[in-house]
Amino acid sequence: MSVQLSLVIPAYNESARLAVGYERLAPTLNEMDLSSVEVIVVDDGSSDDTMRRAREVYGHLEHARFVQQPTNRGKGAALRLGIALAQGTYVITADADMAIDPQRLPDFVTALHDYALVPGSRAIAGHIDYDSRLRTWAGDAFHLVVHHYTKMTLRDTQCGCKGFQLGPARLLALLGMIDGFAFDVEILYLAERLGLSVQPMLVTWNDVLGSSVRPGHVAWSMLRDIRALSTTRYENPVVELATSVTVEDVRPWARTARLTGLVLARGENESLLVVGRDAALGALAVADALKGSLRTAQLSELRERTYEAV
Repeated sequence: MSVQLSLVIPAYNESARLAVGYERLAPTLNEMDLSSVEVIVVDDGSSDDTMRRAREVYGHLEHARFVQQPTNRGKGAALRLGIALAQGTYVITADADMAIDPQRLPDFVTALHDYALVPGSRAIAGHIDYDSRLRTWAGDAFHLVVHHYTKMTLRDTQCGCKGFQLGPARLLALLGMIDGFAFDVEILYLAERLGLSVQPMLVTWNDVLGSSVRPGHVAWSMLRDIRALSTTRYENPVVELATSVTVEDVRPWARTARLTGLVLARGENESLLVVGRDAALGALAVADALKGSLRTAQLSELRERTYEAV
């Protein structure tokens, strides 16, 4: 059976919490068809033995993949890499500790039949109660900052559990620029700009001790990244192709050019093969092979198309 769900888990110095996360996840996995589920653990340049531990915890699964960044680049960079490698019809991102109740994963998959993006939300009546009054206050303040700079009304941008259809996920990963924790805000901001269908999913969560994240340490970088969103010029190299070109036509040439994580954005008059910003040379070879043309596309050109993962 082909893979239907890709579960992408970013991990930075998570050696001590991977087993706890798997204990929470295992009952849900056991209720699913494991032959149709792949788990991708992306070690974001950990200084502990996260990769070894990840192999011990998840290595017995039929479809388990382990990737290690040579240096710590940030959660956003790790998730983009995991999404680029995903092969499932649907992609769900989840933190290594599985603090969000994994029993909701099948509900995410069901919702993804109809929506391009299903972000988990811990907000009840527009409010999130954290484990301390200070953290709750900080969360409320963060939401006000996000709304001020992006005009988004979604209350919970930072929930680590988000579901995507594969095509839109690939496009968002290609377009995203933020490597750090503001990646979540950027993804939702881009989804809105692209006109993607979004349906939040209410989730429950339990705070798991041992996180390597230090909110005060990352706050200023997140503020800087969020402030820059509305002025960022999102452009990517694309290969403009005829509407008759199919994903099956593109795949062998993309493989030859060693290009991964691509998406074919179909429109009424042409199809645009979106590639990474550092992949123009390989894209030129694909353009020559498929009688297309290489150029740069702005975000507005990619809006409200049909997105097919290559």
